Amino acid sequence: MEDWVLRALAKWPDVPALFGWLSLDRRGRWYVRGEPISRPQIIDTIGRNYAADEQGRWYFQNGPQRGYVSCETAPLVLLAQPDGSLRTHNGLLVREPRLACLDEEGSLLIVTEHGPAALDASDLDWALSRLRGVNGAVTEDELQGALDQASGEPTALTLVLSVDADELTLPVKRLDLAAAPAELGYVRDPQPGAAG
Repeated sequence: MEDWVLRALAKWPDVPALFGWLSLDRRGRWYVRGEPISRPQIIDTIGRNYAADEQGRWYFQNGPQRGYVSCETAPLVLLAQPDGSLRTHNGLLVREPRLACLDEEGSLLIVTEHGPAALDASDLDWALSRLRGVNGAVTEDELQGALDQASGEPTALTLVLSVDADELTLPVKRLDLAAAPAELGYVRDPQPGAAG
């Protein structure tokens, strides 16, 4: 959090939180009451002051007021970089990915040190080039086999990522999108006083 936010919190500690105003789509775009936010300064401010509470509800701390965020898929969206690394939609470099999850539609969720993140749909070719099967590059049959597995089951696939000029291999788990919040510890649509 930025210093101005911390000072405002200290001065006004009991400002009620907002629910249902802010949302994040699967491409990492912010919305306020259904309208896209396009001003770079506002987007940057949200990104620098974006965090999760102890219940896994993500929020933007706007001075003394917390605005909870509804997420279309996950609280973070990953964007592939030209060097093969990943950055979150709010500019954080991923250095400690832990697990990759393949949902029923073939989209990837990756658990990072910053939180659970969905890979931007425009980077699916990037992901396919880094998925590995038993004997190297993933085949269509291996990918279909992984998609056919039950949610929660490990697959035979791995995902190779570039982290600080090294390659890191992550296991790939099959996980339905509806099961992801409970499994990965986040709340898709925060509500007052509840983790659901």
